[in-house]
Amino acid sequence: MEEFFEVWTWQQLGIHNKPVALYNVDGFWDPLIAMIYASVDAGFLRAVYRDALIISDNAQDLLNQLSIWKPAPQKWHAKISTDVVPLP
Repeated sequence: MEEFFEVWTWQQLGIHNKPVALYNVDGFWDPLIAMIYASVDAGFLRAVYRDALIISDNAQDLLNQLSIWKPAPQKWHAKISTDVVPLP
């Protein structure tokens, strides 16, 4: 669970531009999905982040969605170079 939220957060922060998906076999993730929707309704999460998740209970549909996924425009500035510059 922690890894899911970490990867999803990294997507939001622009650390990676990869899709994040939940394969909801037999409704296993229904409580988590309900919590995510409730978080949007309560104002704790923006709908754009919820909508960036790919959720399906059908493997072929999930693969199709993964193949056509496009990253959202980045909200954060481009990464600044982290090269070490020696002091004079």
